[in-house]
Amino acid sequence: MPAFFKTLLTASTHLFIFHNFTYLLLGVSSVLALGASIICRKIPGLSPRQRTICEARPDAMIAIGTGARLGTDECRYQFQHSRWNCSSLGEPSLFGAELKVGIRETAVYYAMISASVAHSITNACSQGNMTYCGCDREKHSYHDPEKGWRWGGCSADVKHGVRLSREFVDAREVKRNARTLMNLHNNLVGRKLLEKSVRLECKCHGVSGSCTMKTCWVTLPHFRTIGDVLKERYEQAVMVEAVRGRRQLLPTFLKLTNPQSYAKPAETDLVYVERSPNFCEKDNATGSIGTHGRLCNRTSTMSDSCELLCCGRGYKTLQYTHTWQCHCKFHWCCNVVCSTCSERTQAYTCN
Repeated sequence: MPAFFKTLLTASTHLFIFHNFTYLLLGVSSVLALGASIICRKIPGLSPRQRTICEARPDAMIAIGTGARLGTDECRYQFQHSRWNCSSLGEPSLFGAELKVGIRETAVYYAMISASVAHSITNACSQGNMTYCGCDREKHSYHDPEKGWRWGGCSADVKHGVRLSREFVDAREVKRNARTLMNLHNNLVGRKLLEKSVRLECKCHGVSGSCTMKTCWVTLPHFRTIGDVLKERYEQAVMVEAVRGRRQLLPTFLKLTNPQSYAKPAETDLVYVERSPNFCEKDNATGSIGTHGRLCNRTSTMSDSCELLCCGRGYKTLQYTHTWQCHCKFHWCCNVVCSTCSERTQAYTCN
């Protein structure tokens, strides 16, 4: 067995495994030589159903892995100034180290990953990087003479991206309990928001710049748009509880936590079943890594302030020299000469 493959199989973190898995899949011959099934079995955190998909659709796994990283990066961006900054002590998996409890932070993370996987799959289809999909063919050749436009170009096949994301991401939820129902609901929220956020782009055709006819197609938004919406949904997340069916011991649906009502959450509401900890201290039970050592802003009044981020423990002041290139000048031809500027500055870290 090649030394590189041995390293791949014994890597301790899921990111190392999946980055190299993606690299191998870029060459079909490498996949055939090394065996996608062997690699799929070694990716941590996959359910049996997900491993089956991995073995059958290695091209899809490239898009799924890209989507998982996209969602994790967006989550870290959205919560970079909060006590919870999209980090946890959970078990590593393809989707990152996930929180162990059913709190609102878990809710937004699941929705983020579900949406980002669907986004990445759809994008890969549009670029011709996956088999069994491409542009949305349903819209081809449609013409609306009254409105003066027709479908053309390469419309994003969001339906396919959503369908494969649902098939893969939801496959983890094999037990029916309150947490499973919560995860499935939040996965759906992410995909629904992606579907609602696609936009129509058009190009005009006509004599002398007129717009007597337009060719239109559907495009994906930048994923930052989805991240912004999910951050808002996180702030408005609702607490729910599982309801058991009359003749079944297993819970069948979620309802808002209100003893006087059986109202269900809306399909775009993020839901949670447990209240969040304050994330101030490291806690193995909840997956919190705490805020000790985090950089904070001494003059801010927002969530990144030293008072809030450090949970009243105080902070350390660090002195350091910041250097950068400055006063750059272009000399003909072809050289750029810069000076080096520096300043003495301070940083603050939580005790």
